[in-house]
Amino acid sequence: MKKLKFDPYYQRYPSKRNLIFGHKGMVSTTHPIASQAGITVMKAGGNAFDGAIAAAAALTVVEPTSNGIGGDAFAILSRDGEILGINGSGRSPQKLTIQWLRDNGYDKIPKYGPLAVTVPGAVSVWAEINRRFGKLPLDEVLKPAVEIARDGHVVHTTVARYWKQALERYSELADKPYINPWFDHFTMEGRTPYPGELWKSEEQARTLELIASSGGESFYRGELAEKISGFIKASGGLMEKEDLAAHHAEWVKPITTSFRGYDVWEIPPNGQGITALMALGILDRLEKGHIEDPETIHRAIEAMKLGFEDGNRIIGDQDHMDDSWRAVLEPEYLSMRAGLITGNARLPLDNQPKRGGTVYLATADGEGNMISYIQSNYWGFGSGLVVPGTGISLHNRGYDFVCEERHPNSLLPGKRPYHTIIPGFLSKDGKPIGPFGVMGAYMQPQGHLQVVLNSIEFGLNPQDALDSPRWQWVGGNNIQVEKSFPTELAEALARKGHDVSVNLDTGSFGRGQIIWRDDNGVLCGGTESRADGYIAVW
Repeated sequence: MKKLKFDPYYQRYPSKRNLIFGHKGMVSTTHPIASQAGITVMKAGGNAFDGAIAAAAALTVVEPTSNGIGGDAFAILSRDGEILGINGSGRSPQKLTIQWLRDNGYDKIPKYGPLAVTVPGAVSVWAEINRRFGKLPLDEVLKPAVEIARDGHVVHTTVARYWKQALERYSELADKPYINPWFDHFTMEGRTPYPGELWKSEEQARTLELIASSGGESFYRGELAEKISGFIKASGGLMEKEDLAAHHAEWVKPITTSFRGYDVWEIPPNGQGITALMALGILDRLEKGHIEDPETIHRAIEAMKLGFEDGNRIIGDQDHMDDSWRAVLEPEYLSMRAGLITGNARLPLDNQPKRGGTVYLATADGEGNMISYIQSNYWGFGSGLVVPGTGISLHNRGYDFVCEERHPNSLLPGKRPYHTIIPGFLSKDGKPIGPFGVMGAYMQPQGHLQVVLNSIEFGLNPQDALDSPRWQWVGGNNIQVEKSFPTELAEALARKGHDVSVNLDTGSFGRGQIIWRDDNGVLCGGTESRADGYIAVW
C-alpha cells in the first residue's frame, strides 16, 4: 500500500496479527460480549454514541471487576468534525470535610468503605450522551445489557482472575458489615466464578431497566437514589439524597497539544490527561526517535516523569482552581522542561503512582461519529459496597483526595477528586482521526504516551501500536518492563541510571483500544492482547 500523508495502516514492521477493518460501524472493548452489544445496537439504527453506551452498560455486567453502575465515566466525542468532552465524575458529600475526618480518627479517606464513595457519575454520562446525540431511546440502548444480566453470560479468563483476586482482598474486610452485600451478590458458595462458568444477576437487570425507563433519573432522584444514599449512611457514610440529586454530567472543552504535526486531545482537570499532554509536548521539542533506540525510550520516560511532577502539583477540580494550570501547556514552559532532560535518569519529585480498575472502549460509525469512552470503579470492584437488591457496586474515588488544605486536590464538600481515568483522541489539520485509550490508573497517561509514539513516531498500525512491549514508571527512577521488552533495550536504559525490573503481571501495563478512520471513511481497529479484547465490526 502506498504511504499516504496520513495512513493509519502503514507499518515499518510485519504485523503480528491481522488488522480489523470496517466502514459502517466498529466497537472495540476488552470483552467480546460488550463489543457485540454495541454493534447490535448500531445495526438496530443506533449511531456510535448509542453503541458506546450499550457497550459500557454491558461491561458493568460482564466485567464487574473493573467497572460498575456505581462508577464514574469520561468521554471525548467527535461529531460533524467537532471534538467535545464530557466529565461524569462525581463530587464528595456535602457533609464530608477534612475536619470531620480528623474528629473521627482518620488522617485520610480509607481506601475501602463508605467514606471513599463520591457521587457515581457513569449513569449521568449514559443519559446525557443519549439525550443530546443518541438516535435510539435509552431503553433500547440498554436492552442488550439487561438481557445479558438476566439471561447470564459466560465468565471470561481475565475477568475470572481479577474476580478471584477481589475475593482475596475483600476477605480481609470480613469484619466490616458493609462488605456482606458484596459477598452476597458477587460470590457463589463462598467462591467467585470460574472461567467458562455462567453468571447471572437479576438484580442488576432490574436496576438497568429502572435506569432505562427513567432516563437515569431513578439513579439520582428516585428509587435507586434512595437505596444508594440509605445504604451508604447505614454503613457509616455521609452521602445524602441531596448529594445525588445535585449531580449532573458536565460538557467540557477538551485540552490539546501538538505532537509531530498531530493534535492529541484529553479531558481537562480534574482528569490526569494533561499529564500525557505535557509529556508529549516536551518530546515534541526534542529530536525524533526510533522504536529500538534506547535514547528515544529514555527521553520518553524522563518526559513522563516531568509530566507527573507537574500534574501532581496542579490537578484538582476546575471549579476550585484558577486558569494558571494552563501555563504548563504553553510552548515556552514545555521548552524549559525539555531542557531538563539529559542523557541520564533524573530523580523526580516524590510521586508514587498507584493501581486501579477501569474499562476503556472506542466506537465509530459510518456517519463519521466517533467516541473515546472510559468508565471505572477504581480499585477493582471499588469501595466494597454493593447496594443491596440492586447489583450496584460503588466506586472509591474519594480515596484519592488529599487532606491538606492548600493542596489543589484537597478534600472539600461537593468537590471532584483528582481522577485517573482519561479518554484520548487524535486529529490532524482539523480532521478527526480517531479515539484511543489505555486503562490502568496511573499507567494511563504512560499508555497514552506510548500509543501515540508507536502510532505517529514509529509508524505502527493500531494493533501493533497496542501490542508493542510497554514500560511503566513506578516511582523514583524505578522502571518496570514487560517480559517481552527487548533485553538489550532494558540493559541500555539501566546504563542510563534507570532501575529496570521485569513485571510478569501484564495487566499492570494497562489495556487499550484504538480506532483510526482514513479519508475514505474506512475504519481500522486495534484491541488489547493483554485482556479478552475484541472488535465487533459492521
